[in-house]
Amino acid sequence: MHHPLSYLPWNWGRERDPRPSFADDRSSLTYGQFRQRVDVVAAQIRAEGVRAGDVVAVMLPNRLELVLVLFAAWRLGASATPVNPAFTSREAEHQLVDSGARLLVNLGPEAPHGGLPTIAVDDLEVERRDVDALPPPPGDEVREAVALLIYTSGSTGRPKGVMLTHANVSAMAAQMVRHFELTERDHCLLILPLFHVNAIMVSVVSPFSAGARTTVMGSFAPEPFLELLAREQPTYFSGVPTIYARLAALPEEIIPDTSSLRFAVCGAAPITLELLRRCEERFGFVMVEGYGLTEATCASTCNPVRGTRKIGTVGPAIEGQQLRVVDGHGEDVPVGHDGEVVIAGPTVMRGYLNQPEATAATVRDGWLHTGDVGRLDEDGYLTIVDRIKDMIIRGGENLYPKEIEVTISELDAVLEVAVVGRPHDELGEVPVAFVTHYPDQPLTEDEVLAHCRASLTRAKVPVDVEILEALPRNPVGKIDKPALRRSFEADVA
Repeated sequence: MHHPLSYLPWNWGRERDPRPSFADDRSSLTYGQFRQRVDVVAAQIRAEGVRAGDVVAVMLPNRLELVLVLFAAWRLGASATPVNPAFTSREAEHQLVDSGARLLVNLGPEAPHGGLPTIAVDDLEVERRDVDALPPPPGDEVREAVALLIYTSGSTGRPKGVMLTHANVSAMAAQMVRHFELTERDHCLLILPLFHVNAIMVSVVSPFSAGARTTVMGSFAPEPFLELLAREQPTYFSGVPTIYARLAALPEEIIPDTSSLRFAVCGAAPITLELLRRCEERFGFVMVEGYGLTEATCASTCNPVRGTRKIGTVGPAIEGQQLRVVDGHGEDVPVGHDGEVVIAGPTVMRGYLNQPEATAATVRDGWLHTGDVGRLDEDGYLTIVDRIKDMIIRGGENLYPKEIEVTISELDAVLEVAVVGRPHDELGEVPVAFVTHYPDQPLTEDEVLAHCRASLTRAKVPVDVEILEALPRNPVGKIDKPALRRSFEADVA
């Protein structure tokens, strides 16, 4: 299975491969069956007019059929764009129109469709007569074709379609297989949403490249997740801080069976040291924190599963990618100094769909400018300081919300925290903290402020602390800072 595009079923070798490949709570397929089902769906969408170079949209919750549609599009040399199933008609329509999709697979007539020809998931066929008439599968020429159009959550205006080619996908998969030391003995439990590149790469394409298997959980809830963990005995899963926070908040008497896990990945947003330690102590598995962007096909740095893990860093560059920290002139900054993180290598996207200016501003001389502030240590381990655009400028002083968030999260009762800048007539902006706490540990504004005053210079102490039941989230599950900022406008209005 060492074909450069080894994640594509027609490059797997034997037809009737009996090893388990992919399962959801309705069905499970062997590698051989998966390959057959991909051909059937490919024949069905081809009958709807899909050809090489077209775009197929799929708007489904996490389930087997979503993955079959991705691979069926690839079988025809087409691209796939997964759409968040929670989107409103307006949000979905933007992606369906912008991507130029020819066909949509969704939950049925009630779901948003943007006027596209649609196949309901329950109408996807399991066998067909015309499978034999499929054109031969694409060969190596497909490397330069766009495999995935993933839309980034638009913190700056409307979401943009990131064009990831098969060359990007195969490079990322090979790097992940090597970094996580995946073999066919591995079993991934998939809990993150599949409209996102993390789930597709870490939990579908990489296991397939290694001959491993994946079990998908429809939607995450802490206790069913732990039941699934005990029953399926997976060797790894990928999560985000919110998921770990929900697991850490479970009552003490719940003792999960995590004995099968080799490691768990944490990405997508910075996790606090306290939460990392709490999870490692409580659940006893190795947690590796990594960092990456959709624009670089998922992961660019990650702590090793074996070897030196530096808690609080997102690890060194993954082998095969280059990483630098630069100043405003594109010059490298010294070790330990803050600058913008830039990335190069075979995983950097082809560009944003139909947005040459945005592409040229983001990828310059082959270097992807991430918009993240970071610093490297003497061993090349990266610490993410903050988003450049999240920086709060208070009376001319640059404040990084993450530093304030890390300080607040040192309090035992704090579950999650987000700090954003509130407009201020004289100072420009001032920091405000939004905090949630563990159910059994009450917390007051005064406690948070007292801790901040003891640990931070005056300019960094929030002017206001709001204790909330829950923090708002964007469609990808990250804390929605733009929504928190908008709450100030509502106050003013």
